Amino acid sequence: MTAPTHLAAPPMPPPVTLLLDAGDDRTIHHAAHQRADPQGGCITADPTPHTNSLAYLALDLLRAMGRDSFTCPDAERMSTDAAWRAVTCWTLTTGLKQAIVLRAHRLTPERLARLATWRADTGIRLTLVAHTPTEATEYRLRARLAAAGLADPHPVSGTPAILDAIGPSTPGRRHRPPPSDHVHPLPDLPDGDAASFLQECRRHLDKDDFARTDSQYRAGHAAARTWLARHPSFTPVATATVRSPDEDTGPHEPTDWKDMESLRLFLARLTVSSPSPGHTLARVRGAQAHFLGRQLHLDVPDDLVARGGPGITTVPITPHVAHTLTTNLPNPLRAAAAAALLFTGTDQSLLFMTQITSVDEHAARLAIDRDSRIYIGMPPGPRHMYAIPARARPLLAAALAFRRRTPRTADHFGLFAGCFGTSIRFDRLIRDAGLDIPAVTHPHPTEDWHTAARCRHVNVPVPAAPAASAFLARARL
Repeated sequence: MTAPTHLAAPPMPPPVTLLLDAGDDRTIHHAAHQRADPQGGCITADPTPHTNSLAYLALDLLRAMGRDSFTCPDAERMSTDAAWRAVTCWTLTTGLKQAIVLRAHRLTPERLARLATWRADTGIRLTLVAHTPTEATEYRLRARLAAAGLADPHPVSGTPAILDAIGPSTPGRRHRPPPSDHVHPLPDLPDGDAASFLQECRRHLDKDDFARTDSQYRAGHAAARTWLARHPSFTPVATATVRSPDEDTGPHEPTDWKDMESLRLFLARLTVSSPSPGHTLARVRGAQAHFLGRQLHLDVPDDLVARGGPGITTVPITPHVAHTLTTNLPNPLRAAAAAALLFTGTDQSLLFMTQITSVDEHAARLAIDRDSRIYIGMPPGPRHMYAIPARARPLLAAALAFRRRTPRTADHFGLFAGCFGTSIRFDRLIRDAGLDIPAVTHPHPTEDWHTAARCRHVNVPVPAAPAASAFLARARL
């Protein structure tokens, strides 16, 4: 589900539920842990004993959400305020609805006040489990809750009633990371142009490899057909009329495609999920074939597979990759920065220029205006456009919320400046991410391939082409 970057005001939270466990029953603690399901919107936090640190409580909540890499000795630490901002932003962008906090009787007024602020900012349903063996301890706990802004809690006592309030254990909870996705590799594909690519593949590939290549080709063909049909600046009037070869038409000059940003975004969306350069080449050739059928010449670099950018030096954001990012990088800015390196495949020097306003409202598009930031006063040119995969959008939305909640922040400030600012911080980001990032291990100094792509309306008479479905059917024979 796409998370918006401008988060709405949280709803009024329900009253705090106070579970009064007079006997400190292990059954209650076990039931609370079994109820936890971060993917289902419920967490159970067990505060670290023998400490009253506000930062530790925030880290305990992050650990309950599944973000626990800060336990590694060399992991980058967050300050107290940053840790609590991370808790708030992850809560808002991941759909967290309920939090059960154990050992609430040991929480200081300052820690309870932080929980009250978190509850007010997110609207989360807060359940506190406290050991209150006497009326005096219960009275003192209620006084601390009232002082912290958690007055008039809904009390529940007695083991059966407490277990009912906690609810049943969550079935089907995931205890292990999602498995890595398996993708059938494609062999080396011929370098034929769009008109002859499929025939060359059929000539050189075996049956299975051709079938996989053909599926990617058809996916690109279908994506181009849909995009051109929906593109607001493309109309059939913009192309030449199909005429017979012997009809006298006169000279025609080619017309450049005007909206280059939308074209770059289309190419990025087409290839951002591509698992290999071979898959990317097949998709692009399919798109080129449909463009050609509409009298549009889509020109991409000849050395496409040797370039960088979407589908070449990118990594698909699979469930396994998203889980690794959120587990290893509890700071929303660092998780989003690592994700951006993976789904853009571009150089970190370009991502360093990403502004808060570079990400659109639905965290579905990343647009970087490089020229106007390098040459101050220069009018902005076509921006570098990148598509944000669905599984990376909550990461970008959390990063935007985190940056906007940072004091003294403006929309033109850098989104990833704290992650790419120095080589030391950048190296730590790559180390903590724990993933192979092709844009870092195999840098490409040239511009990304989709940025170098060009498109022209070829206003010349062409013979009527067969339907795409018939063409593809003959190619598969």
